[in-house]
Amino acid sequence: MTSRSSGLAQLWVFLVAGACCLVAQSKRPEDLAAGKILVTVRDAPDPLFAKSVILLVRYSEDGALGLMVNRQTTVPISRALRELPGAAGHSDPAFVGGPVQLDTVFALARASRKPEGATEVFGDVYLISARPALEKAVGGAPNPAGLRIYLGYCGWGPHQLENEVQLGAWYIFNRSEDSAFDTEPATLWSRLIAKAEAQVARLGFALPRSGR
Repeated sequence: MTSRSSGLAQLWVFLVAGACCLVAQSKRPEDLAAGKILVTVRDAPDPLFAKSVILLVRYSEDGALGLMVNRQTTVPISRALRELPGAAGHSDPAFVGGPVQLDTVFALARASRKPEGATEVFGDVYLISARPALEKAVGGAPNPAGLRIYLGYCGWGPHQLENEVQLGAWYIFNRSEDSAFDTEPATLWSRLIAKAEAQVARLGFALPRSGR
């Protein structure tokens, strides 16, 4: 192998190894896990998922469950959950978590300690789904930066999400508490898709050409 070819090969290895350090981690099914963030490509075939950013809150060989973290509604939590004690004090809006069972309620909490009845998603992010835990969380002081309510969810059966990733439907981003609780959810998809496409462009332009 010539020194030029060796140098190009080393550059390619460096670029591939460095890709995982960038914001858009990959489009590989093996990188799916709880806490990862899915971003739809621009030409998403299903309009229900167009321009969506989804946090995977559960992931196993039996399937996956996620919540759209960028679909903020204009309906305040006090009205969306008016049957729950303590909801009246929450004027911050609820989110649409996904197209499945819109009458199902989930909450994401960002806390230094695990809330009672919650399950850890990753880091300081926890999923709350049981009604007693929801009542307790909503009954506390309003905290839009640390508690979000979701109506409905996104669900996939065994191997369904993996197949969609293989078909190129999703970018897989690394775990990020800031993305899960982004302060400007309406622009989150556009910001993340721009980063993903910029990464693809960088890697594309940097591909070594075959030697003469």
